Amino acid sequence: MKKVVLGFSGGVDSAVCSVLLKRAGYEVYGLYMDNSDENALNDAVKTAEYVGIPLEVADVRAELERNVCSPFTECYLRGETPNPCVICNPSVKFRTLCDAADRLGAEFVATGHYARSENGMIFKGRPSNDQTYMLCRLTREQAARVIFPLGMYEKVQTRAMAEEFGLPVAHKGDSMEICFIPDKDYISWLGRRTALPGPGDFIFHGEVVGQHDGIYRYTVGQRRPGMIDGRKVYISHIDVASNTIELALWEELFKTEVIARNFNWLCDVPDRPVRASVRVRHTKWENPPCTAYVDGGIVHIICDEPVRAPAAGQSAVLYDGDRLLGGGFIVQE
Repeated sequence: MKKVVLGFSGGVDSAVCSVLLKRAGYEVYGLYMDNSDENALNDAVKTAEYVGIPLEVADVRAELERNVCSPFTECYLRGETPNPCVICNPSVKFRTLCDAADRLGAEFVATGHYARSENGMIFKGRPSNDQTYMLCRLTREQAARVIFPLGMYEKVQTRAMAEEFGLPVAHKGDSMEICFIPDKDYISWLGRRTALPGPGDFIFHGEVVGQHDGIYRYTVGQRRPGMIDGRKVYISHIDVASNTIELALWEELFKTEVIARNFNWLCDVPDRPVRASVRVRHTKWENPPCTAYVDGGIVHIICDEPVRAPAAGQSAVLYDGDRLLGGGFIVQE
């Protein structure tokens, strides 16, 4: 019987995964990654007992602080908008799973992500809940070991299976917040960790039009309250050096070129321009065709159709059809 170590969060998705994996003939080991959420841990213990799988608890707080929380803080201070899940998956979640699998002699690891895996490649899940964007920085070694039991399902189907299986967490709500900021108040969280920059100027077409409350409160593409000359305006650029935020009209937010750094390829690095499609944020709908080429340490992505407000710190993620090719961090021009 093949062994698999399953990331077991105490939520509906991982609980359903445990039953599906058992029914597929795997010997399943649950691994709960502890970051001080006692309720989630209790749910994980209760569900593991119900399903009949062993559960191990791994304290990942130090790794989370070093690899996710500190970079998350630094990103905001650079005027960028981080996506902590993109960083956490390879550096904490999948690393911890693979380490446990090595120790237990398991060939595979599994998570409740809505994605598909085949022969070391990762493919999009169902359009309504595809989560491959969050997996763009996995290593090729991690991708080669992973199983995604929910890849062919939609969330509504997962919840129906949880009911059918009689799982104790069948009616538990989805977790939408950042796991290390459960109250969703990232401003207060940042303020407890570091000195935050003060107010500065809003600039619109070269003129000061008001004051902002701190660059860390804003992201490129976000609408600024109020109107200018009867028109809505949006954040288009954050300048840390001058502590200013530039505003633009909606039609001025669109870019045809996106530049990404620290690109992580889940295929061989191309030595010539490649045709692909790109996502510049975690959305299922904006996925225009593009041409991408490597230039030293960066990747240039030329979009066939302009993309709205690519934000520094977010990821530009490339696809070949449904196949995930990789992703890099967007650079502010």
